[in-house]
Amino acid sequence: MPTTTDTFTGFTPDAIQFLVDLAENNDRAWFTPRKDDFERLLKRPLEALCVALDERFSARGIPLSADPSRSPFRIYRDVRFSKDKSPYKTNISASFPWAEGGAEASRDEGDPGGYFHLAPGEVYVGGGMWHPPTTKLAAFRNAVANDPDAVHQVIDEPRFVATFGQVSGEMLKRVPQGFPSDHPEAELLKHKDLTFGHRLSDDDVTSPGLPDVIADSFEIAVPVMRWLAAL
Repeated sequence: MPTTTDTFTGFTPDAIQFLVDLAENNDRAWFTPRKDDFERLLKRPLEALCVALDERFSARGIPLSADPSRSPFRIYRDVRFSKDKSPYKTNISASFPWAEGGAEASRDEGDPGGYFHLAPGEVYVGGGMWHPPTTKLAAFRNAVANDPDAVHQVIDEPRFVATFGQVSGEMLKRVPQGFPSDHPEAELLKHKDLTFGHRLSDDDVTSPGLPDVIADSFEIAVPVMRWLAAL
């Protein structure tokens, strides 16, 4: 696995301020002469965080993959189909695909995974399945319809709910076709995404203990992600 020479020591206040300034000056003329600052303050620490997380995942038996060359999302926005032509994201983030059995999933295959997001005033860790393929979504809805007690046993597990609350995500306005509109599990059946998450504090972000904080969260979420992966 690719590695970085940096050891994660926490994101600095200067890193957060860089994102604040970027939001106010989202153009190439501002960013280009400060690219080295971005890499020093944000890019390399995020890569180091991924290295530290992969060590935690392996040590704890958490079947997620954190790769410093693949997990971080690029700072550059895809503006081809957007009215907003701002060239840069004003956050940094990384995804951690499900890797049970040694077969690492891609971000686009619909399998569950974890996610870390850092923006000024909005730092969180979460996961699940975002925009899963039709077959996965159909399998989830059939599970809800055929054995709702088993579904709730997984997603309503007390430690999971205490950490993340209820599963969330984009939802249909109506119960999907093929299910009665008054189905007792109507709200679950409406889900188009199956995600979860919770916010982190500023102290978490600036601490060298952030990898353990994130790993703690994902360890609690493993049964839910494993169930989603098996659908």
